[in-house]
Amino acid sequence: MPPARRASVATTTWDRVELSPLVLVRGKEGLLAERAVASLARQARTRAAESDPGATVEVTRIEAAQYQQGRLAVLASPSLFAEPRHLEIVGLEALNDACATDLIGYLADPAPDVTLVLTHAGGVKGKKVLEAVTAAGAVVVQCDEIPEREKGSFVSGEFARARRRIAGEAVVALVQAVGSDLRELAAAAAQLVSDTTGTVDVDVVNRYYGGRVEATGFRVADAAVAGQEGEALALVRHAMASGTDPVPLVAAMALKLRTMAKVAGSSGRPGALAGVAPWQIDRARKELRGWTPEGLASAILAVASADAEVKGEGRSASFAIERAVRRVAQARGTR
Repeated sequence: MPPARRASVATTTWDRVELSPLVLVRGKEGLLAERAVASLARQARTRAAESDPGATVEVTRIEAAQYQQGRLAVLASPSLFAEPRHLEIVGLEALNDACATDLIGYLADPAPDVTLVLTHAGGVKGKKVLEAVTAAGAVVVQCDEIPEREKGSFVSGEFARARRRIAGEAVVALVQAVGSDLRELAAAAAQLVSDTTGTVDVDVVNRYYGGRVEATGFRVADAAVAGQEGEALALVRHAMASGTDPVPLVAAMALKLRTMAKVAGSSGRPGALAGVAPWQIDRARKELRGWTPEGLASAILAVASADAEVKGEGRSASFAIERAVRRVAQARGTR
């Protein structure tokens, strides 16, 4: 007989998940996982209120690492007034043996009127439990880390969910100013939504976060690539004086030059480039004006040398990055 086919797993995203008897929220992006869990709890309360205006739902959270034997059975057992219960067992990546045993036992005979939400942030621990959870028909919410090239889309989504508009260039400016941490980006977007009206443009972003922009490697890279040697050096010195690590400053220049090289190499070929967002392609095309292949190659070599020096091969990180900035700025237009 042919082997039995495994049932497909129903997957969804944090912003589209709907309440089900069994939900598994998995992935390393903590902010998205927290939002999914919070959304499910709200849905549980709403469902209870809709079925009976006077009803309440009991929401209980358990840390998998501190789980005590038999706790799940007690919480899932029928209540005196048959009230719905919503259970959250979080941190399955650190679950103890008692939690694993009780969960697998519960899945064989789940309780009615109980919604169970589980979270797992990744890793090999708890694999047997995860397999049992998915085999039991859990809805899986994927909360994977968002790649750097998609951080702008996340920011745009934050404004869209708030029914606000943000200009494309303002999205780029905000990501460059705040950085790649998703919580900080979400907080910045929330502040702009709360404190401003109308479409958020670059001027608004600079007014709120301009000080942070000036101290980032992205601003240094922008000035150097534009051939503005003096401004780039001033920004580098300001960043170093304020305690900024030189490694991300060099990394920002390297990232910009690699993107420019990718776009330059694709000239004449339509379509998107792997790993490069459309707005990055448009920006790189503008920045390539005034650059020659020889100049771009020279700039890339200068930054590669600085990268090695700031990571321990040179005596002075500040000297290495200033020299790289000069070489990149001077390479513009080189033949």
